[in-house]
Amino acid sequence: MSSRTTTPAERAAELRRLIEYHNYRYYVLDDPELSDEAFDALFDELCALEEEHPELVTPDSPTQRVGAPPAEGFRKVEHLSPMGSLEKVTSPEALAKWAEDVRKRLGTDEPIAYVVEPKIDGSAVSLVYERGVFVRGATRGDGFRGEDVTANLRTLETVPLRMLLPEGEEPPDVLDVRGEVYFPLEGFARFNEAQVAAGRKPAPNPRNAAAGSLRQLDPSVTASRPLAIFVYGVGLRPPGFPGTHFEGLAWLRERGFRTNPHVERFESIEAVAEACQEWETRRAELDYEIDGVVVKVDSYDQQDRLGSLHERPRFARAYKWAPSTAVTRLRKIHVRVGRTGVLNPLAELEPVQVGGVTVSSATLHNEEDIQRKDIREGDLVIVQRAGDVIPQVVGPAGEHEPGTVPWRMPERCPVCGTPVVKPEGEVMHRCPNRACPSRGLETLQHWVGPAMDIEGVGGETVKKLWDEGLVRSLPDLYRLTQAELEALEGFAEVSAARAIESIRRSKEQPFERVLFGLNIPSVGWVLARNLARHFGSVDALMGATLEELEEVEGIGPERAELVAEWFADPENRALVEELRELGLRLALDASESPTEGGPLAGRQYVITGTLEGWTRDEAKAALEALGAKVVGSVSRKTTAVIVGENPGAKAQKAVELGVPTLSEADFRALLEGD
Repeated sequence: MSSRTTTPAERAAELRRLIEYHNYRYYVLDDPELSDEAFDALFDELCALEEEHPELVTPDSPTQRVGAPPAEGFRKVEHLSPMGSLEKVTSPEALAKWAEDVRKRLGTDEPIAYVVEPKIDGSAVSLVYERGVFVRGATRGDGFRGEDVTANLRTLETVPLRMLLPEGEEPPDVLDVRGEVYFPLEGFARFNEAQVAAGRKPAPNPRNAAAGSLRQLDPSVTASRPLAIFVYGVGLRPPGFPGTHFEGLAWLRERGFRTNPHVERFESIEAVAEACQEWETRRAELDYEIDGVVVKVDSYDQQDRLGSLHERPRFARAYKWAPSTAVTRLRKIHVRVGRTGVLNPLAELEPVQVGGVTVSSATLHNEEDIQRKDIREGDLVIVQRAGDVIPQVVGPAGEHEPGTVPWRMPERCPVCGTPVVKPEGEVMHRCPNRACPSRGLETLQHWVGPAMDIEGVGGETVKKLWDEGLVRSLPDLYRLTQAELEALEGFAEVSAARAIESIRRSKEQPFERVLFGLNIPSVGWVLARNLARHFGSVDALMGATLEELEEVEGIGPERAELVAEWFADPENRALVEELRELGLRLALDASESPTEGGPLAGRQYVITGTLEGWTRDEAKAALEALGAKVVGSVSRKTTAVIVGENPGAKAQKAVELGVPTLSEADFRALLEGD
């Protein structure tokens, strides 16, 4: 039996094909088939082969993503077709008016479908492919001409250097793909930290950082930054291209291009408006900035008939929101003592509009962070707010004002005057006085709010009760009388009775909420839930060894010590016993399971569309209660996609990948165990 020896050229071609395929699985489908080590082995083999045989190196080889020398400047290039900008709308009414104009211009009663996709706040680019190979990339520029940034775009792992074609398909002679290069938020935060550490100004927002990174004369600088791309269409449609925008995105995705997984298709402008408004509240879920939603007429035939005006397409609109960054003056840095004694610096700002709300204060993290960024009282600063996230001061917006000085943490607690401490290895300063009035008040406000959600008794009420000396500890809250509340400003007989009833009902809150409210250092909501489910009762938790605590998900050695120390303290144990006597739940109910798992453990579900009688969060919680995991995108790992009314692209992707779909009736049967 004979076998033919593979030549170096054949092996190099095979390695390039495999690397392109596995890049596609990783970056486009989010469904890798190889481990990182196995992928690296393929890449290393190709590098070694090309080093030994330089004549085998091709321009589209994955090894050539970073290889061009620094440029002296960027030459201007003509776009194959104009890269027009979109007119914006800012309300459902304006969106409906545009849709009516679209219908009038088409002049028929034919159905009109729309495609909705998040509007990435990045830098628009054109990617030109000749016979399936990436040959040129350019910025938008003035829409007709842009800067040639081919060498920089080649460094992005999410830009395919060669199209991934279905077997037997010939590549188009020319394909002009349009996309948006962006800076993921986690990478942006790291980038700004590095900028400040190097004595350079931080970027005011991810969009500026993405645009600046694309225009680096040295491609290796671009390669060092974690840029990514989503493609959103083509310039000129090649022969055989689908007839709708929604299908066109699927065509691009199948050929190796990374499209946004949140693209959805709707049959009515009312559904589009709902999706636009929903995204304004959901944008904080994403790992990148969006400043709105792009809405397009789906049919290319209808798009062509609608045309453009001054290079602004009539068939599309950008539904925009308020910007999420702004520049304002930092008036003063205050220090607030938290419920665990941590001293938290807080910025007092000149009021400014950020992300659609007026911001007058923002978090500053800690003294080291303030000094690293060199933020000073009196300076102009950049303030950032993404979605519903608490505003943050990114850094100074320019040169320091004359006379400003570096900020320092006070040496004594601003509430009780006790000298503050900074434990070795920690970045936070603490007030060690466990009787500090601020600590007790913060604990009470945390208890009635995030922990126990006691309706009718908010933070301001607790402050009044504290000032009157009526409530100074958690047990005091449960000994409060209706008469004492009625005597408080703002309360009458009915409101006082309701508040007392809400306090009584809070005794029925589950063990994990009580544990969250106890104010154990470093134990937030997730860790409180994990501890409750792992040990099942406060008695088992109090008796746990360090080794047993470290077995809990998310509890490492340091947190285990903090938990053990808290429960070893006689005052804390006395507090637990007092809460037990008052009737609070300090163990799981019989209906709750202290162990991980459930009938749906190990399964992954995706939800798309509207479910009758369920919000998205309620459906997710119901599945997670049975042990399932709910994820945001469809892959071959997905067990099933639950499809409600007006489903989006996820339902279509399930069909494409062969993933089962479940109707709402199927979903209810699944929850009932049928």
